[in-house]
Amino acid sequence: MSAAPSLPFDRHAEDAGNILALEHCNVRIPDQRLATVFYVEGLGLTRDPYMHTTDANMWVNVGRNQFHMPANKTAQVFRGVIGVVTPHLDLLRTRLAGVERKLVDTKFSWRDEGATILASCPWGNQIRLHAAGAFGRMVLGIPYVELPVPRGSAPGIVRFYRDVMKALARERSVVGNSVAEITVGVNQRLRFIETDAALAPYDQHHIAIYVADFSSPHGWLAERGLITEESDAWQYRFEMIADPLTGAPLFQIEHEVRSLSHPMYSRHHALVNRNPHQLQSNYATGRDAYYEPHLPL
Repeated sequence: MSAAPSLPFDRHAEDAGNILALEHCNVRIPDQRLATVFYVEGLGLTRDPYMHTTDANMWVNVGRNQFHMPANKTAQVFRGVIGVVTPHLDLLRTRLAGVERKLVDTKFSWRDEGATILASCPWGNQIRLHAAGAFGRMVLGIPYVELPVPRGSAPGIVRFYRDVMKALARERSVVGNSVAEITVGVNQRLRFIETDAALAPYDQHHIAIYVADFSSPHGWLAERGLITEESDAWQYRFEMIADPLTGAPLFQIEHEVRSLSHPMYSRHHALVNRNPHQLQSNYATGRDAYYEPHLPL
């Protein structure tokens, strides 16, 4: 049998690591109407038609990802920026301008940065919107979450995700600041950016991830008393990132950790996404559903 021809592929570029998907970001909200105006009308996203359709919770689909927004009198605010890829920035600009009057006297704002748009939800969550193609072939989705962390913590955060969570992790420099960058899915990253600024108090917002090796991270965390919730057979939670070298606590953000046998694992491949440009005034038969155009390799 002859050997396969050698081709110039970087096989490491296709490695995923143990964390296979960042599924959702979770923040509590006090008003579903304001959330609908911002996330659905303004950003053009889709309220999940099947899950949490009452006033107790609100799930909003972003391609294969989601925002989860349980009802609460006190809003939660991510300490950082959530990245979102959207198909058409020009149409997004029009929609955001169109909701300004409905969101007066809130923390809503938006700023056109040219290649991106930075928007603030009615309670101050910062969302940076990118055009399709900025993150591989993602056309609609959440490609990253950026979080500010104390100066000097990036190396320990890299060790935590690399050695405990078995994820792909690296430290790099961005505009003179050390950044711990963690792969959490295809074209998805967690970015922990060192800063000298004071951090806002942590208010229990969380992210949800799926992992292939479910038990090894759990064992390490449990031995150190870092598990905060034993949810069920398919899920547990922790919120403190600790340096495996020293044991020092580094940063606090709750992780909802799910196994691949979690009943909802395959659901994110079939989330309902609408075409936000389909209106009564321009209605075209057959164009209600979101269509994901093909992007070149």
